[in-house]
Amino acid sequence: MSYERFAYVYDYLMQDVPYDGWLEYVNRQAIRHQGKRVLDIACGTGELSLRLARDGYDVTGVDLSQDMLTIAQEKASAQSVQIQLFQQDMSRLDSLGEYDIITIFCDSLNYLEDESDVESTFKGVHRHLKQDGLFLFDVHSIFKMTQIFMNQTFTLTDEHVSYIWDCFPGEVPNSVEHELTFFVEDEETGQYERVEELHKQRTYPILMIKEWLRGNGFDVLNITADFTEESPTDKSERIFFACKKK
Repeated sequence: MSYERFAYVYDYLMQDVPYDGWLEYVNRQAIRHQGKRVLDIACGTGELSLRLARDGYDVTGVDLSQDMLTIAQEKASAQSVQIQLFQQDMSRLDSLGEYDIITIFCDSLNYLEDESDVESTFKGVHRHLKQDGLFLFDVHSIFKMTQIFMNQTFTLTDEHVSYIWDCFPGEVPNSVEHELTFFVEDEETGQYERVEELHKQRTYPILMIKEWLRGNGFDVLNITADFTEESPTDKSERIFFACKKK
């Protein structure tokens, strides 16, 4: 599938994702700190990056997928929004400058399958933050991975895009493999193209993440859940971390 088609599918399926919630979260945390330079890691097709830029931030986006970045740049040009975009692996960030705020949202950190890659990401974020800069990110909770995703099947039947989404236990604790089969309509022929993908995600206990953060030069300012300012419970699904570079 070409990047135009894949980005169409991605944005179509993500149209109800709460990007404005992430923007509000950034604004709540940033109000206590000076500086508007943001590095948005795992920016995908740029939906949050563009919102941040329109809200007055000086935004640089990073993603592993060049195809996603191409779509993000097309969106930025169409909206006359200035953002810089770079293709890099979040666990191997290199020479991107210094920022006031670095974000990793939409559970993107959960795509790192190895503990060492998580710590390497934290090290790279630390290198690219100014002193007292903010590091903001979220992850799936263990509850969501083990009780909501595990061994479940989700389906969508729509006029233009349909999918079957099967979730299986991963090879390590608190991990899930998502097997997705998409059926995407070709606008010219009216026929449907079948596309299969495998996504692997892994999460960790909150205390373990806190330990890694502190060991890599961060103070943990607050830990909240599900776009609220409340502390996580054993039924929370998305855990938010706000950290400051020591």
